[in-house]
Amino acid sequence: MWRMKTGSGLVLGLSLAFLTVGAAAQEKPSPLDDLTRSAEQWMRDNLDERVVKALDNVDQERARSLLNELAKRLQADNVYDLSALKESATSLLPVLRQFKETRPYASWLETHLDYFDAAGELRRIMQPTPPQRGAPPVPPPTPEAQRKVWDQQMNKRPMPPRAQTYVPRLKPIFTSQGAPAALVWLGEVESSFDPEARSPVGAAGLFQLMPTTARSLGLALSPQDERLNPDKSGRAASKYLRYLYSRFGDWRLALAAYNAGETRVGTLLSRYKTRRYDAIANRLPAETQLYVPKIDATLRKREGLSLASLALPKG
Repeated sequence: MWRMKTGSGLVLGLSLAFLTVGAAAQEKPSPLDDLTRSAEQWMRDNLDERVVKALDNVDQERARSLLNELAKRLQADNVYDLSALKESATSLLPVLRQFKETRPYASWLETHLDYFDAAGELRRIMQPTPPQRGAPPVPPPTPEAQRKVWDQQMNKRPMPPRAQTYVPRLKPIFTSQGAPAALVWLGEVESSFDPEARSPVGAAGLFQLMPTTARSLGLALSPQDERLNPDKSGRAASKYLRYLYSRFGDWRLALAAYNAGETRVGTLLSRYKTRRYDAIANRLPAETQLYVPKIDATLRKREGLSLASLALPKG
C-alpha cells in the first residue's frame, strides 16, 4: 500500500501518521475556513519539522493525497467519516513500533485507535437501518449516544500499566495548580501515560503539549524537552486547564479548547451567542467531538466522577 524510496524504512510510519493532523491544537487555533488551504500549505504551517523532512524520502504524491484526505476528515465536523480510517491506522502501528525513532508516534496512535471504533459505533446508533437513496444525512451524534459508546469503549480498555505510577504522583501537582485531581486521567486519553508519546504535529509528553503552549507555561524545549518530564508537564497541563476553565467556566468547553484551540472555541461561542458546550459540539472538529466525551467516560470509569461533577480544589 505504501511505497518508500530506497533506504527510507524509518519514515514510512511518519508519512502515515498524518492522521493526527487534528491533534493538540492548543496554540494553533485554526480559522473556520482552514480547509480551503492546500495540503502543502497545511504541512508548512502545522507539521512537526521532523515529519516534513521525512517526506523527502516518501512517495510524495501518495503522502500528499493521504494528508489532504485525513486533514479534511479530522478537521471537518463529520464524526462518522473517521470510521473509515481504522484500517489504515491499525496497519500503521506495527511499522511505527519497529523503529526507536517512531515508537513515540506509535504510542500516541495506539492511544487514539478507539476514536475510529467509536465513530463507527456512533453511526450505527444514529442510523440503525441501511441508508436509502435520497434519505437525509445521518444526524450528528447525541450526547446520549456519545456516552453509551464511550462507556462501552472504556469497559474494553484495561488500565494503562503506567497509571499506577503516575496517577498518585500527579494528583497533588494538579491540586497545587488549582485543577481537580481527577483530571490527571487526561494523561490516559492523551498518551496512555507514556511520557515519550509524540504526535506528528509536534505535541509531546503525557499531556501532549504543543511547543508554543509549553513555552508559555514555562517549559523549556532545549537542551532537554521538559514536556517529557512527567512532573513538569503535569504542572504545566494542570495550570493551563485551570486557566481554560477560568476563561470558559465549564470543563467540557475547557477541554474542547485544550484539544481544538481556545480561539476556535471562543469564536464558535461568539458566533452562536452561547456559553454551552452542547450548542457548539457538532461544529467542533471531529476529533474534538470524540475527545471530550472520551474524557468524561474515562473519569466515570477511573474515578466514578463526571466532568459536570468536578469541583475545584479547596483552598
